[in-house]
Amino acid sequence: MENQFRFYNTLTREVETVVPHEEGKIAMYTCGPTVYHFAHIGNLRSYVMEDVLEKALRYAGYDVKRVMNITDVGHLASDADTGEDKMLKGAKRENKTVMEVARFYTDAFFEDCRRLNIKRPDVVEPATNCIPEFIHMVSALLEKGYAYVAGGNVYFDTGKLADYFVFSSAVEKEQLQVGVRDDVEEDKNKRNKNDFVLWFTKSKFENQALKWESPWGVGYPGWHIECSCIGIKHLGEYMDIHCGGVDNIFPHHTNEIAQSESYLGHEWCKYWFHVNHLNDKSGKMSKSSGEFLTLSLLGEKGYDPLAYRMFCLQSHYRKPLVFSYENLDNVASAYEKLVKKIALLKDEGEVDDACFAAYREQFVDAICNDLNTSMAITVVYDVVKADMNDKTKLALLQDFDRVLSLDLTTAGARYAEAGNDGDEELAAFVAAKIAERQEAKKAKDFARADAIREELATKGVSIRDTREGTVWELS
Repeated sequence: MENQFRFYNTLTREVETVVPHEEGKIAMYTCGPTVYHFAHIGNLRSYVMEDVLEKALRYAGYDVKRVMNITDVGHLASDADTGEDKMLKGAKRENKTVMEVARFYTDAFFEDCRRLNIKRPDVVEPATNCIPEFIHMVSALLEKGYAYVAGGNVYFDTGKLADYFVFSSAVEKEQLQVGVRDDVEEDKNKRNKNDFVLWFTKSKFENQALKWESPWGVGYPGWHIECSCIGIKHLGEYMDIHCGGVDNIFPHHTNEIAQSESYLGHEWCKYWFHVNHLNDKSGKMSKSSGEFLTLSLLGEKGYDPLAYRMFCLQSHYRKPLVFSYENLDNVASAYEKLVKKIALLKDEGEVDDACFAAYREQFVDAICNDLNTSMAITVVYDVVKADMNDKTKLALLQDFDRVLSLDLTTAGARYAEAGNDGDEELAAFVAAKIAERQEAKKAKDFARADAIREELATKGVSIRDTREGTVWELS
């Protein structure tokens, strides 16, 4: 299957076959979280799809090394060069140190990943580990004439580049103008309005919590420099695939390319993979708008994390995905029915090699064709209802799950235990508790209702409120 894998390259705006710098090996980078708050489910959509990409590349025969940064300093609220550092904002909100906040939300992020069956990258590097690397790159860019010092800060000079807007001049310039219209405070130190900060000093942020000595004064790195340095540190001078959400395209990834290629003197990364937004009915989902939807909140409402993973996989990664509880209910119900049906398959007999090869080829075609996970899910359903023996079906589903990671052949047991065939005493206890909780909610005693939910959770029972009533399952 090698060299059949193709996906949409944002840089060339074409679906391209992946040809890595080193044959058979993929150097892959993922923009990691800024660990000042919980990841919302829109963030997690990107990480789910990047996880599928990595697993699909491995499935296709590549040796993948994947690196992810953890932003624990330097990411300003505007994603440009204005506003408060997000980490400092989180520390103030919770009355903790920046590093306490970073540790807590890093752990929370990887717990979400675990529950979503997202593989931990081979290398995870916090930005605060790499201050010497940042200073080295900034110094080199100054020596090469691509950077300048003004007002105590170090800026990248975009005027030195023939084409700064490498992804799409029209799109990026339009996004830049949006920033201008939003009255972004103009930085008088910049030679060009597109220039960006490589290193801040106290002349910009006197009260910054994390600061380091540098040749330009005590300060801290700009956000964009960290991905360039961490990528080069762990993957070398040539990166094959760089991943992120579409909101990273400008300015973050644009700036990464500018500084990395100016530093290296050659093309840095050949393929760029971007996942579109998760929206609610009012628009883009974020931490600052509406209900802050986290994986834990979905869990409190009784949703299986893997139902949310399947929700993401049933849409193409390049299309905006609209979230509603009604949509998630539909997928959760479909997932439960699917894994229950798979649980009834008998692991007996011999694998039919011809059937296995035919359906595997369909699955390969789906995932290798711009990561068409929706079509891959369709192949799963086709296998389940196909006229072939159970042993072959199970072998195919286990094979597909190397990419999909939906626990296709194991999750059904979890749901079956929660059904009518389960322990009658437990079922009676749960039914009584659900009724008690309903009465508490009617009386507006929400503290009691929450306590009942927690009591059930300690017994391994999760509940979910639906339009048809409250349903439960063993977690």
